[in-house]
Amino acid sequence: MSSPANFLYDEQIVEHSKKPRNHRRMENANRFAEGHNPLCGDHQIVYLLVEDDVIKDISFLSVGADSVKNCAISKASASMMTKALKGKNLPEVETLFAEFHQMLTSATLEEVTPILGHLRVFAGVREFPMRVKCATLPWHTLKAALNQESIVSTE
Repeated sequence: MSSPANFLYDEQIVEHSKKPRNHRRMENANRFAEGHNPLCGDHQIVYLLVEDDVIKDISFLSVGADSVKNCAISKASASMMTKALKGKNLPEVETLFAEFHQMLTSATLEEVTPILGHLRVFAGVREFPMRVKCATLPWHTLKAALNQESIVSTE
C-alpha cells in the first residue's frame, strides 16, 4: 500500500504542475475572477468565455509575487479543471464543482464518483487538510467568475 504522501505526487498532478494546460490570459473572456489563498499566498485568475450557458473557453493564470513557485497542487488542479470543463454546460459544471468539493471535504475514497474522471487523482489530498484549500482554490475562483464576482478567498 502506498503512503498518503504519494497522492500529492501522483504522475498526473506532477505533469500538470510542471506543464499546466490553458495557463494563459484570455483576452476575449466575458467572465473572470481572482482567487487568493492567504494561507500559502497563492493567487489565480480564472478566465471564462461563456456563450449560451456553455463554457466555450477557459484558462487561468497563476499570479502574484512568486507565481513561478505557486503551489503545485493548486496549479495542477487549475490545469486539470480547465481541461475537464471546456465545452461543458453550466449544469454540468455545477455538478462537477459539487462532486470535486465533496470528494475533498466529506466523501470517503469509496464514495468518489466516476463522473470526476481524471480529477479523481486529487482524492488523496483530503488526507492533508492544509492542502485541500490549494486544490479547491481554482474551483472556488471558477464559481466566483460564473457568479460574476471579481474576488474570492479560501478563508
